[in-house]
Amino acid sequence: MSTQSFDPNNAQNLIEIEKQFAVKAVEHAQTYWNLLEKVPPRALKLTKLDDEIYEHTMSAFPEFNEEDHAQLVKLDEDWLKSEIGKKKKVKDYNFGSLIRTDARQEYGETNTIFVTRIQFYAIEIARNRLGLNDGAHEIAKADAEKERSKKERAAKKNGTS
Repeated sequence: MSTQSFDPNNAQNLIEIEKQFAVKAVEHAQTYWNLLEKVPPRALKLTKLDDEIYEHTMSAFPEFNEEDHAQLVKLDEDWLKSEIGKKKKVKDYNFGSLIRTDARQEYGETNTIFVTRIQFYAIEIARNRLGLNDGAHEIAKADAEKERSKKERAAKKNGTS
């Protein structure tokens, strides 16, 4: 197929491709949750452009300075229309990512939405720097400790049998 005749508005959604994107989004979310477990969010650097993304996000969306955005109330077209949404400096800026709608909770069925990667970075970098992910860091550490304890108990039980 020639790229000149390709019309993305009439392209078919192939199930296998959609599944691959979903797998990538879940892997990205798991990786980020593991980072939140191991690194205090205020010290976490997600890209080489964190400072630029943060400054732009805070100037383009001043409500982040004024309100508690631990919980996302609205994600709309403004994100995509802003310069931060058009930036192509960030690798895979338009790939799909999963984000927690409430930074005080972990990823879950009712606390997760799909956004572009640049939206994810803009929101999570702001959350990290504003201290809104500090609670998630504690939850992730506690979850990891429970998992370690569970594995140790299972190993002891299997070792004594």
